[in-house]
Amino acid sequence: MHPVLSHFQAKKLLAAWLEKKTDCETSPDLGLTVLTVSLEQDHLTFPDGEFLRWEAVEAIAGDENGCYVIRAGEASKIQFFSETTGRSLSLYPTSGAPTMLVSGIPMHRIKDTDPHKDTLEKIRAVKPVVGYVLDTTTGLGYTAIEAAKTASQVTTIELDPMALEVARNNPWSQALFSDPKIKQIIGDSFEVIQELENGRFTRILHDPPVFSLAGDLYSGEFYMELYRVLRSGGRLFHYVGDPESKSGRNVTAGVMRRLQQAGFREVRKAMRAFGVVAVK
Repeated sequence: MHPVLSHFQAKKLLAAWLEKKTDCETSPDLGLTVLTVSLEQDHLTFPDGEFLRWEAVEAIAGDENGCYVIRAGEASKIQFFSETTGRSLSLYPTSGAPTMLVSGIPMHRIKDTDPHKDTLEKIRAVKPVVGYVLDTTTGLGYTAIEAAKTASQVTTIELDPMALEVARNNPWSQALFSDPKIKQIIGDSFEVIQELENGRFTRILHDPPVFSLAGDLYSGEFYMELYRVLRSGGRLFHYVGDPESKSGRNVTAGVMRRLQQAGFREVRKAMRAFGVVAVK
């Protein structure tokens, strides 16, 4: 894919250029790999011939909230407006895997962690992740990608096609589109789940946006559908946010109560993953 840079890479490249160096190691994919670029008077050049002028590098270095894809010497911010939801979506850099901002709200934990580590904690909460897995909210696809490493198949649902456009431009999301074990569905999870067969899944990973953005995905009605499509003995992980914060405690208590009312047992907090786990 085309190179993608954030301020983390741009600042290092500028520093090398100002020191009159003729080349510099950088990552063209937000930290996944490293290569050497040539530093010339008015631009830098990637090994494949792609280039970028220093004015554009300076602009990227000055934007700590954006990631930029480089095409034909132009840097374009990875940012879209969704006609489906009326919200803006963009790729937000961290020192590790980037997250997605939806109306300015990060879709992963980024304080004292990064989105990749955050995803691993969610997966560990219901390990081993095997068999047929349901991922209720695709987002950047990190959960589906990680689950597919050990599962037989992952079905992942995304409401907003523009979220998938952000993912297509994200180097960390590429397996979402190339792994044959991942089946994508575009639609509202609240509606799509009603069409899924009883007892289909051995694991469910439910990582909805905050309650204010997707309240129906926290409802008792939706939890009953999760229970229906989960196989007997199957496990559910439900992300709720920091269970120790004031708002988190209230949300967590309501989630646990409604899961129990839906029929789930062994409902307990998964503190490291900021969520709740339950068994059918």
